[in-house]
Amino acid sequence: MTATDLLDLRRDLHRHPEPAWREFYTTARIVEELKRRDLDALYVGPDVLADDRVGVPDDDDLETWRERARSAGARADILDRLDGGRTGALAVVERGEGPTVGLRVDIDALPIREADTADHHPAAAGFRSEHEGYMHACGHDAHTTMGIGVLDAVLDSEFAGTLKVFFQPGEERIVGGEPMADSGHLDDVDYLYAVHIGLDHPSGEVVAGIDGFLAVAQFGAEFRGASSHAGARPEAGDNAMQAAATAIGNLYGIPRHSEGATRVNVGVIEGGTATNIVPGRVAIEGEVRGDTTDLMEYMDDSARRVIESAAETHGCEVAVDNLGRAPSARSDAELREVVAGVARTTDGVTSLLGSDHLGGSEDATYLMRRVQQRGGKASYVGIGTDHPGGHHTPTFDVDEDTVGLGIEVLAGAIVETASRRP
Repeated sequence: MTATDLLDLRRDLHRHPEPAWREFYTTARIVEELKRRDLDALYVGPDVLADDRVGVPDDDDLETWRERARSAGARADILDRLDGGRTGALAVVERGEGPTVGLRVDIDALPIREADTADHHPAAAGFRSEHEGYMHACGHDAHTTMGIGVLDAVLDSEFAGTLKVFFQPGEERIVGGEPMADSGHLDDVDYLYAVHIGLDHPSGEVVAGIDGFLAVAQFGAEFRGASSHAGARPEAGDNAMQAAATAIGNLYGIPRHSEGATRVNVGVIEGGTATNIVPGRVAIEGEVRGDTTDLMEYMDDSARRVIESAAETHGCEVAVDNLGRAPSARSDAELREVVAGVARTTDGVTSLLGSDHLGGSEDATYLMRRVQQRGGKASYVGIGTDHPGGHHTPTFDVDEDTVGLGIEVLAGAIVETASRRP
């Protein structure tokens, strides 16, 4: 693809943002592009995911998004392969003897209404989100475009070995990494790169290997009690709102841990029907994080105990569900050095960092750990981009020139890795 073609692809994806397990148009568009290339294998949807998934929407929701993709022009034969919201794809290129190198890019979007003001470039240039209430507010449209561009660059290089490009769904809800990691397609990967654009690094800056991933567990808890008249007989009810409120307060009181940083947040609460009714049902959603997977599990165990105790205190039942998880991970020094070496000789790179602390969570860590646990190496690369606002905001956008820069750095790193086998 030419630079103009890549720009058009990124903008097309930006116009059609889709959340976790609903990436029907996005997957169809990716597969349509991949089918035009000289691949040795192409896996789609169910063929790139293990059976166990969490956070899958109901059938009506899935069908709504599938029909939306169909109306937008997605190919019916590809959509028919994505039953149950099993989205995503994997492209495989085999070019003689050599190691297997993987690249993981994420493809999903966020439930945020995109800005429509004249100073917001996608709105002014005519590629603002067409799915009101959803947008690419984190750059995954750029990541997907990079994946296609890297594939083209490697196909046009002296690369020797096998390249696998993973187009992973469901990162924003941290639900897609684990089933892709467990699919078996990572088991022969010797080296894996993952990439993220921005992360508060300016255009021209490259981070050779990001660390500081906070392991995360997201949960949902539904409290069920008994309704009653709040004025006439409040004592006759079992107040699910009180149970939820007690749980929320006590969650923020979980003791800190001496081995590292921990986090907790409740971001959603829903329930009750009227001011004069003791609520019989209230649901919350939240998350816990930790510097390490062990610290996250300490927080998760503590959170579940707090939630169950709050329910018991107020005579309620509670069901706690796993909404998504991701472990911690570290980038390997050997691959950092490869990326740094390539970045130093790449036009447009004005600043190079060997590492950086993410301070957030990412389910690429499932794929990284899968490779590392089998003796391979992995690195999470940052490609800086100037952007207004910040990630996960209505005004987020990317400096489109940095997409090409990212492609050049990643493709160069992949070719060099296959040659050097660090």
